[in-house]
Amino acid sequence: MKLDLYNQAGQKSGSMELSDLVFGVKSKMAVIHQVYVALLANLREPWAHTKDKGDVRGGGKKPWKQKGTGRARHGSIRSPIWRGGGVTFGPLKIRNYKQKINKKMNQAAVRMCLSDKAIENKLLVLEAIPKDGKTGAVVKLRQVLPGDKKSTLWLTDVRDDMLKRALGNVQKSDMKLASEVNVVDLLHHQYVIANKEAIKVLENRLAKNNN
Repeated sequence: MKLDLYNQAGQKSGSMELSDLVFGVKSKMAVIHQVYVALLANLREPWAHTKDKGDVRGGGKKPWKQKGTGRARHGSIRSPIWRGGGVTFGPLKIRNYKQKINKKMNQAAVRMCLSDKAIENKLLVLEAIPKDGKTGAVVKLRQVLPGDKKSTLWLTDVRDDMLKRALGNVQKSDMKLASEVNVVDLLHHQYVIANKEAIKVLENRLAKNNN
């Protein structure tokens, strides 16, 4: 597969050949969905927490004697059937939402998402990414590239503080290292813009485990 190569002015300057092992993979929605759900589950943190009868403060004394009052028997005012009492089977913050993801499946899903982007011409490759840290330069470049106003993920081969600074006030734009990009990142953005070096990082990362 070959993709157009763009310069910093947003003009086509040539083409770049991509590895079919990474960018020519047939998609399987079941695999992508499974990895996507697992990644979101692993980001989830339990926050709801309730107290049961033993955790609620007070209620150590029996409200009234067992017999002779004509009332129902009770052992504690912190019973779940009392107002202010504990909660039965309520949510606890110790709940674990983590899901294991097979490494090969995870990488296969990333390859599938990248392949979809490439086939749909939503993967744009730049000769180089602007380094001046100016938001205006990035905005101007994005306006002349395909998919202006669409959500965009910028991929770099190394950490780029200047690009991060430039994208700070640009809506629908995020930055990620090619070595760390995952299925959630790719599915949450319609377009992907990467420099040539980032493409090489993706190929080195994903091609070697594609059997």
